[in-house]
Formats: sequence, C-alpha cells, structure tokens
Amino acid sequence: MTKDMNSTRKTARIAGFLYLLLALTGAFSILYVPSALVVFGDAAATAERIASSQSLFRAGILSGIVSHVIFVLLVLILYHLLREISRKQAMLMVTLVVIGVATGFVNTVNQLGALIALSGAEFLSAFEEPELDALAYLFIRLHSHGIQIIQIFWGLWLFPFGLLVYRSRFIPKVLGVLLIIAGVGYLLGTITFLILPQYQSALATPIMILEMGELPIILWLLIVGVRAQSE
Repeated sequence: MTKDMNSTRKTARIAGFLYLLLALTGAFSILYVPSALVVFGDAAATAERIASSQSLFRAGILSGIVSHVIFVLLVLILYHLLREISRKQAMLMVTLVVIGVATGFVNTVNQLGALIALSGAEFLSAFEEPELDALAYLFIRLHSHGIQIIQIFWGLWLFPFGLLVYRSRFIPKVLGVLLIIAGVGYLLGTITFLILPQYQSALATPIMILEMGELPIILWLLIVGVRAQSE
C-alpha cells in the first residue's frame, strides 16, 4: 500500500470518527433530552421537568453546540478527502453544511429563551407562573420547529456528498446512492412538516428508514476507511 493510500485511509477514518461523534451528540441533543423532559402539550409539566433536571437540559444545549462544531470539522475533512473528484461539488457540500450550522446556532437561542423564562429572574415578576411556563414551552416548540426547517440543509448537503462518493473509486457506489436516498428522506420530513402535517405520524417511520441511509457511510469510513482503487 502506498504512502498516499495510507494517508487517504487515515483521513477517511478521522471523518468516520467525527461522523459517529456527530450522530451521538446530535441524537442526545435532539432525541434523548426532549423525550426525557418535554411533555407534549403540557407546559406546566414540561417546566417542572426542566426545573428538576436543569443540568440535563443544559447538557442538551451544550451537546447541540458541540455537534454543530463537529459538523463543520467533518465536512472540512470530507472536503479534503473528496475534493479531487469535483471541487465544485465539494465546495457546495461545505457551503450547505455551513449554512445549516449557522442556522442551528441561531436556533439554540430558543433553548436559552426557555431557560430565561424559567429562571425566576426579578424582571419576570410581572408574569404569573402559568404564563412563564407557557412562554418557556413556546420557546421549546420554536426550537423543535426550527430543527424541522434546518433539516433542509441536513438533506441538501447529502446530495453533493452522495455524488462525490458515487464518483469516487475508493468508496462503494452503493453508499453514495444511500446518501442521496437519506437526503430525500430529510427533505420529505421538512415538506411533510410544512405542507402535510396531518400525515406526519403516518409517514414518520418510512421517512426515518430513508434517513437511515446515512448510517452505512459512517461505519464504512470508521472501519474500512477507503479501499484501493484497483479493488
């Protein structure tokens, strides 16, 4: 194996490690923490859970911020790995991720707004407790809805990424196809949320299955890295 192949494989495995960290931190922030603390439709119960487990809520915010940073590092590593295939597509991939990350950082303000509403600060004394609970719940819902919009970029970046993988000679083409399928899944999730909310529950499982097309590339990069082009 040549020195260049060793270097490429090392870069790919770094990308796989970052991708795995992104998946774990993102899942903790977006899935685990809300499922543990948010009682859908009940502002008072949600406020009580956050007040009693504020450290968990704050950990979720921090995990989300860390995941944004990891996402930027990941796409830069992928750019380095795939840029020789098509610099234009690689730059498009980076641009879409950066826009999505910037939007995600802005959306984090909604979580901080919920914390402020439940902080018991003196300047909030003009509000009754049920009003503050409702305000905090509103911020939480805005954050959740913001994620649905940010999913557009989670889907869009997978199209140039998938094409780059498909055109590469050192990663299986099927993984590129699966990335594009996952991108379609994320976009369908946002479209359903915005236009067909009455079908969200019915389509949640099929959309999730499509989105899981992103997982194989993580395992491939982490375990295999790249294969020799002659293989």
